Amino acid sequence: MPIATPEQYSAMIDNAKQQGFAFPAINVTSSQTLNAALQGFADAESDGIIQVSLGTALYLSGARVQNRATGSKALAQYAHEVAKDYGVTIALHTDHCAVEYLDDWVRPLLADSIERRSRGLDPLFQSHMWDGSAVPLGENLRIAEELLDLSTQANTILEIEVGVVGGEEDGISHEINDDLYSTVEDARATVQALGVGERGRYLTALTFGNVHGVYSPATVHLRPEILGEIQAAIGAETGHERPFDLVFHGGSGSSAEEIAAAVAHGVVKMNIDTDTQYAFTSTIAGHMMSHWDKVLKINGGYGDKKAYDPRTWGKPAESAMAARVLEAAQQLGSAGKALR
Repeated sequence: MPIATPEQYSAMIDNAKQQGFAFPAINVTSSQTLNAALQGFADAESDGIIQVSLGTALYLSGARVQNRATGSKALAQYAHEVAKDYGVTIALHTDHCAVEYLDDWVRPLLADSIERRSRGLDPLFQSHMWDGSAVPLGENLRIAEELLDLSTQANTILEIEVGVVGGEEDGISHEINDDLYSTVEDARATVQALGVGERGRYLTALTFGNVHGVYSPATVHLRPEILGEIQAAIGAETGHERPFDLVFHGGSGSSAEEIAAAVAHGVVKMNIDTDTQYAFTSTIAGHMMSHWDKVLKINGGYGDKKAYDPRTWGKPAESAMAARVLEAAQQLGSAGKALR
């Protein structure tokens, strides 16, 4: 099955919300990690989301080119080709675009999708995230309105962030403090600016103490009940049950209980990066340390080409990352629920 069409992506989100599960959204950095994510989703019989971050988009274009839109489109084209044979439906997403990168990343990708649609083609990416957490809420939502209009023209879905995620990801960082919790007032302003679907579909990353990256659990205080309170309050005002399609950022390292509570309140997408990166890289480190005398040319020797062949250490690394994706799908409840 190929990468999701816009209609299939909406059906995926509807299915998750109705059945009470969420999709793992796996950040990838290469064709290797993309293949690992695909394998994990296929093993889980789960549809899923694969996403490219700000830094990865630049990295994918090569050190000489340094073009985020080019790097993103290149990996997307690869994904469209290889995903056909995995038997699950995959959506492609760009993650965490701050205001200073809109013009060289998300806006060009939206323009590309609009142009593709004019030729009767589906977009390469099915959704894009605007990260307005570093600007005042009013400016955040003003830009979100503009991007939602472009997303509607492109037949893609917009993801926004209302609130602040702590920690650091690709150079975007925030302190771990009381600013990490979205409020009903924040959500009300979001609906006033963007509607509840009539102006175009969007995903919302409301924050409830989320933190990116590697952290001590003692410093993080997740309060997923905030999501339920916001859904109930805005639902009563709009007449829509659980009006927000929610995203859980900073999902790596969260407890099963915290994840289950967030999903129960309408989370349909949970971002996972740190855990899958570690599964992939730690396996490579294990190979290198246990075969150091073969991967290095020592005392004038030549090493063992089979030991340092990238396929030799790449395959077990992909398998380890795929196993972590499978675990995430089982934990989030998407395993065994692939669209047919």
